[in-house]
Amino acid sequence: QVQLVESGGGWVQAGGSLRLSCAASGRTSSSAAMGWFRQAPGKERELVAAISTSGYREYYIDSVKSRFTISSDNAKYTAYLQMNSLKPEDTAVYYCAAKPSAYINDRYYLMPNEYNYWGQGTQVTVSS
Repeated sequence: QVQLVESGGGWVQAGGSLRLSCAASGRTSSSAAMGWFRQAPGKERELVAAISTSGYREYYIDSVKSRFTISSDNAKYTAYLQMNSLKPEDTAVYYCAAKPSAYINDRYYLMPNEYNYWGQGTQVTVSS
């Protein structure tokens, strides 16, 4: 069983930065495509960013483009989310997710139900 653990969340003032990390424990396949999602109170969980197993293709929602950067570590179920110029509307619980892959390729995944493993979430609070 694979377990994902997020870290790096916290409280920051608007305009500040945080770096989220996601690491896996347990038996993992050779690679995984990774994604970061977030869920604010009273809202549905939404994709923030995704990255392919190759690490060469990334996807961001419009509201975080040019502010957030997703990266992964050799597709080993490890991912990072560098968040700069944070805004109060970025406040949410952030979750990492992994979709195992037998191959290294350039495919990323956008839908929550495409991911097999999830972390427990880390709170990010941005004050104005």
